[in-house]
Amino acid sequence: VEPMINAGRWEVKILSDGWTAVTKDRSLSAQFEHTIGVTATGYEIFTISPAGLHRPPYPISAREEIRARAPHPA
Repeated sequence: VEPMINAGRWEVKILSDGWTAVTKDRSLSAQFEHTIGVTATGYEIFTISPAGLHRPPYPISAREEIRARAPHPA
């Protein structure tokens, strides 16, 4: 499962490498992936953090700094 949250429009395209997904309008996006296995008794999430992390391991102020340095679409 790999949702893609876009700052702009929803349309995306796959680059010539056959793997990289980008927004058609060149807006910023965020992607997160979980690998999930379906078993005889239910499911197993293979990508659960071994460190038990449920959120980024840095303070919110650092996220704001990263966002401020990100290139903005023309």
